[in-house]
This record gives sequence, structure tokens and C-alpha cells, in this order.
Amino acid sequence: MAPRFWTAVDQGKGELDMSIIHRAAVASAASVAAVAATAFVLAPVAGAQARASAHPMGHHGSFIGRFHMRTTIASTVPRNGDVNPYGVVVVNRSQGLLQQGNVLVSNFNNAKNLQGTGRTIVQVSPGGTVTQFAKIRPSHLPGACPGGIGLTTALSLLPGGWVVVGSLPTTDGMSATAQAGCLIVLDKWGHVRETIAGNGINGPWDMTSVSFHHVAQLFVTNVLNGTVAANGKVVHEGTVLRLTLGLNGFSPPQLQSVTTIGSGFAERTDPAALVVGPTGVGLNRHGTLFVADSVANRIAAIPGAPFRGTSAGRGFLVTRGGALNTPLGLTIAPNGNVLTVNAGDGRIVETNRFGQQVAAKFLDRSGMPPGAGALFGLAVAPFGTGVYYVDDAVNTLRLLH
Repeated sequence: MAPRFWTAVDQGKGELDMSIIHRAAVASAASVAAVAATAFVLAPVAGAQARASAHPMGHHGSFIGRFHMRTTIASTVPRNGDVNPYGVVVVNRSQGLLQQGNVLVSNFNNAKNLQGTGRTIVQVSPGGTVTQFAKIRPSHLPGACPGGIGLTTALSLLPGGWVVVGSLPTTDGMSATAQAGCLIVLDKWGHVRETIAGNGINGPWDMTSVSFHHVAQLFVTNVLNGTVAANGKVVHEGTVLRLTLGLNGFSPPQLQSVTTIGSGFAERTDPAALVVGPTGVGLNRHGTLFVADSVANRIAAIPGAPFRGTSAGRGFLVTRGGALNTPLGLTIAPNGNVLTVNAGDGRIVETNRFGQQVAAKFLDRSGMPPGAGALFGLAVAPFGTGVYYVDDAVNTLRLLH
């Protein structure tokens, strides 16, 4: 077996064996030829794309097919009353305040339920103990973050206990006041150490990460490029950025480069959801980044994501329609399948590498349509024992197992 040069530390959003990417990067230095070759190998074949929506739903080869229980772990509401839990990441190593096996959850709304105003990250143990990991104050930020604080689904954990969270802030919970925001970097004690703004970051909506040695990469979807000005009309300016960071022990990660690897995704403002655009991202062991293309109701694939030097546009079609109903959160299952949760109903959908939707289950049936607006972030539980997910309808962290 080849040595494992790369380690995905964003639990549940990437897989461990990244040696293929390392070898390709060293050999090709992100050349156009390398990206093209990777696209040929990794992209789903056209026949699979055509069959995706028509494939009969079943549990053959499914990761979630064996799970039938849904258990509430705990409320995600901290002392200040923040609600609308969005981001989810599992802690893979105990350090500072972070405890291995616990789950970090970011809140998007404040106690008045205004979107884009939440400031807290809570830590939840598997047994349901909840502590506040961080409460971020706009006045105490060490760098720029246009608009202030509104913590999104973009939540990742890097080696050294560095927690990175996205901010897409508003002043009144309405899309008309949404601003570009930033990425906020906290240490293992929950203290803000730096911000990353500009460089194409414009409404960071979701994120995944991968690392090797002293380098980490963040893959960030952005949903505010021209969206607010369009006033509800669809624009095709959503992006996926790759940020390469240097890891320097006790010093905060240092931004080394930013590359646009995805572009042209549909996005729009929404009176209920604030904004709809490219959302969840997950990286598989072959270096393919999967993107939940929410407006287009499809899953896209960007091959060679860790080392490509150009944009793949909207990526290759993996699957569209079928059980998908405005996919939002996305993660990669241990078997390599893509897990997404719907905004339009309360279902989780599993898609295999051929673009076939092999399983779908309701996680929330409240409201009408059942479960609409309840789901967002998700992550695979340690050892593949289930799937953690937030239920926005009741502000809880739950487990499918």
C-alpha cells in the first residue's frame, strides 16, 4: 500500500488516503494535462449521469441503508440564545477545550432568530453534554470581516486544533443587508486568532478541508457574488475557492494562495433561506470535490481539486433530481458515496460514484412540506457508526444510527 501523505482532518467530509493526489501533484505541479487526465479517470460516465434520476431506490451498496434510528443528542442553543444550527464537524483529537469524539456546531441566528447574526460555536459530547466553545464578538476581531459575524455551515478543524468558521453577516436578518464576511480562525481554546477576508471570499457558505505535513487546504463555497444586487433573480456567479494555508505550530495558519476551482454556480437571495447557492462540499480519496449545487438541484464533481490550477466551471454532473430536493449539506461516507440533506424536505440522500441514488431516508417530517428547511450540516460519526446532523426546526444535534 502507498504511504498516506495526506490526512483529511475535517471529520466526515473527506477520506484518509490522499496519496494519489500527492503523487499527481508532485509529478505534474498542477499542470493542465494532469487535471485533464484526472477528469477523464474520475468523472462519472455519461450513461451513469443519464441513469442517475431513474435508478430505482434501494439499499444495495448503501452506507445509510443499515441505519434506522434517529436519536436526539442535545439542544444546540447556548446561553446567549443563538439558534439555527448550521455547521457540524467531529473533533478527531483532544487538545485545549476540544475533546475527541465531540461535535462542534455553529449557530447562524441570534436569539431573535435573525439570520446572519449568530456568534457562537457549541461543543456537544456523544452523551449530550453541551458547552460553549466560542462566542465571537465583532469588536474583538483581529482583522477584517466585512459586515461582522453570522456563522455559517462553513466549519472545519485543522491540525493543531485550529477551528475555521465562515461568516456571512447581516444587520437585520434580511438578504438586502448581507455582506461578504470572512473566514474566522480560532485556536483550540476558542479564542479568535485571525480572519481571512477578501481574496474572492464573498459569503462563505460551506467548507471542507484536507491537510498534509505543514500544509492545509480549505475548499469554500461562496454565494454572494452579485446575489444581493440581483434582488431575488438567479445569477450564475457562485464560486468554489481553494485556500492553501501554511501550518506553523503555535502560530495561526498563514494564507499562501487562493485558487478558484469552481465557478458559474447559480445563486439567489431567498426570503426564507436568506440565500441559496452552492453549499455543501466533500472531498473523496481520489481528490474529487463534490458540490451540492442547490439551485440546480444537482450534485457536481470537480476533479483534481487539491492541485488543479484552473476552474472546472460548474463541474461534472453526478446526479440531478430524483430524491434530491434542493441539496444543502454534503459529506462523504466511508464507502466513498456522497451524502446530502435536502432543504425542500427532511430527507438524507445517498449517491454512489456512478451517480445512482442508492438510498434516501427522512430525518425530519415536521411542518409542510414534511421536513422542509430543517436540515443543513452533517458529518459521519467516528468509526462510521452513524451520521450526525443538525435539525434547525428544533435546534438540536441528532444522530442517524
